[in-house]
Parts: sequence; C-alpha cells; structure tokens
Amino acid sequence: MPASWPELQASASLPGTCGELFQGTVDGVYCLVSCPIARFSRARVVLRQSGGWRLPQQASKAIAALRALLAQAERQCDGGELALESDLPRSRGYGSSTADLGATLYAASAALGHPLSPARTVPLAVAIEPSDSTLVPGLALLDHRHGTVWQPLGAAPSLSLLVVDPGGEVDTLAFNAVKRDEALRPLRREHAVAFTLLSQGLADGHLLSVGEAATLSARVHQAILHNPLLEQVCQLGRQLGAVGVCRAHSGTILGLLFDPDRTDLPAAEAFARRKLAGLATVSISALVDGGPRLVSSGQVMEQA
Repeated sequence: MPASWPELQASASLPGTCGELFQGTVDGVYCLVSCPIARFSRARVVLRQSGGWRLPQQASKAIAALRALLAQAERQCDGGELALESDLPRSRGYGSSTADLGATLYAASAALGHPLSPARTVPLAVAIEPSDSTLVPGLALLDHRHGTVWQPLGAAPSLSLLVVDPGGEVDTLAFNAVKRDEALRPLRREHAVAFTLLSQGLADGHLLSVGEAATLSARVHQAILHNPLLEQVCQLGRQLGAVGVCRAHSGTILGLLFDPDRTDLPAAEAFARRKLAGLATVSISALVDGGPRLVSSGQVMEQA
C-alpha cells in the first residue's frame, strides 16, 4: 500500500486581456501578442490522495488542464478541489478561458511542489484550446494554436486603457478552428509592418509605435472579423489623444491605449461613455505583464 502524503494546496492568478496588441502571420505562422490587463482569474487547487473531487461547473477547459497536468505527475491524486473566481466576462475577448486554465495549471503545479515553467505550460494549454500569450511573463509573441512559436518581447510598458465592451459573443473555439490561409495571405505585408512596429516600440519604450502597431493590426483584421465599432473608437481615440486602439481579434471588445502621464483617465472615461452611450460600456484598466501571480502554496493537513 503506498504511503500517505499530506493534503496540498496552492492558489494562483493569471491576467485576462483586452484582446491583442497584434494578431497575424509572422514568417508564415499565425501568432498573437495578447494585451494583458489588470483583471484576473484566480484558481485554488487542493490535492488529496483519495476522496473524490469537487469541481466547478462550466469550467471544462480548466478541469481538462488539471487532469492533463496530474496525468504527468509523480503523485497519484484521486481527490481534491478546484475553485475558480474571475473578473472576466466570457466569449468577448477578455481571455477568460486562458486565464482560468493557466491559473489552474500554475496553482496545481505549485501544490505538487514542481511549479511549471512557461515552456511547459504553453504545450499543456494549447493542447486544450488556442491560448493567449498571457500564459508567459511580460509580453510575448505566441503561436496560439500550436505553441510552436514563443518569442518574449519584454515587460509591459506603462499604458492605461479604456476598455470598450459592446457585448455580444464570438465562439473562440469555432473561430480558431477555421483555416484562413487564403484570407491571411494578402495581409502578410501589413502584419509584418505591425509586428515590427510593435516589437521595436516595446524595445525602445516608444508608446506611439506600440499604439500605431495595435491600431494597424486592429484595422487589418477587419478583413477577417469585422468589428462595427472600430472606426468610431479610432475617431474617439484621436479626440482623446490615445496612442492607439487595440481589439479582440476573435471577440467583440476594443481598447483605447493611453500614456497615463499625459491623460486624465476619469475625464476620458466620462467623455467616451457619453459618445458611446447605448453602444458599449466603458471602463478603465491598465496594461500589465502576463504570467502567473502565485498567491500561496503549501501543505494543509496530514491525512488520517
């Protein structure tokens, strides 16, 4: 009979997104750079040797991630709990599924005493669904469907956002299941320009280049998924002095990007709400680094 081991637990959080700063082909590979924001999913994982599971409803992807990780673990777990809390609406471009399953993977691996590196986390996540680059620290280019490309781009610059949310839903799994090679091929030049602007802007700390890249990516993507509010939000950004506009490339939300040292965000929010009344809600957030925030981990109690 195997020796008993302590009940283990850990908690972790992962940021959601306001869509992407870039999405398109890079060297022929379809990739994205997520726009992580200061809104999070939090996972608490408890692992036991036996006793069955208590799992949340409507969290199939996070549960699948937990089971995939445990299948690789040295400890054989046949019981435990997964609890999820989230600030992120579903199916609009907030990166909620990635935040849920990523927080679950990081929490469970910490509970096991073997915290996951991003290099191990990405394959586990993309095997379940196309995933955001919020899985990895800072900002990064990620092949979100297969995980074959992962290029760190450095820490997130200091940018504030007005998140513009018109509601509605896009089925991300269905959207990413469609092959779009023919539609993407004519856009390669614009994608290359946008990604070069973004990567150089991040390297130089040039916020206007970052914003210009995000705006170009958002506009080019209209050929793939049209957002009826994009041009109105771009015009609003010019009125308010935004450095650029980002969007969910497989969702409905948009974001106005601001230099926080040059913007009165509450005043900008109030102006945007008036201009978009009846069309979208508007709220303030901030660009943050991707990657996990480990809240706690450790042994909880000895099993009898």
